[in-house]
Amino acid sequence: KERKKKSKSKVIKGDGYKAVKIPKGTFDMGCTKGDSDCRDDEKPVHKVTIGNDFYMMKSEVTQGLYQKVMGSNPSRFSSCGSDCPVERVTWYDAVKFANALSKKEGLEQCYSISGDNVIWSEGVNCTGWRLPTEAEWEYSARGGESYRYAGSNSVGSVGWYYDSSSKTHSVCSKKVNGYGL
Repeated sequence: KERKKKSKSKVIKGDGYKAVKIPKGTFDMGCTKGDSDCRDDEKPVHKVTIGNDFYMMKSEVTQGLYQKVMGSNPSRFSSCGSDCPVERVTWYDAVKFANALSKKEGLEQCYSISGDNVIWSEGVNCTGWRLPTEAEWEYSARGGESYRYAGSNSVGSVGWYYDSSSKTHSVCSKKVNGYGL
């Protein structure tokens, strides 16, 4: 069961998903001080400012939503059900999904796609669905908190990991972070 935590942000409901408005702000991006398993590309820790509010889906894209928007489900673990995260999608599949969801909802499509060429001309100013930047993703995952993991110092309370019995699990079945993600 999901433990509910009051989000600091507005939640909107779409056809098969919920999204949270993430407030603009500044945070320390990079590997947490004292963390022994930092990679070189996570150093040094540096201040990053997210200049605009943006929306982030409350959970991973589910197999049900992906099927509804794209007409197919590429997931290996499809027997898990429509509330499980879609997997086996490439970055290219993800931008096509963002454009398709935007089109379905009458929003601006953020990506121009021609063959294998993808152009993101409006950047973060696009008003349709798009993938978060690396900084937006880390900022959202931190949830305005200073835990080691997104919402807790205990990985098992907030995420599935190598000890997950080699299967996927329904989204929103762990503790949420400070933004309600």
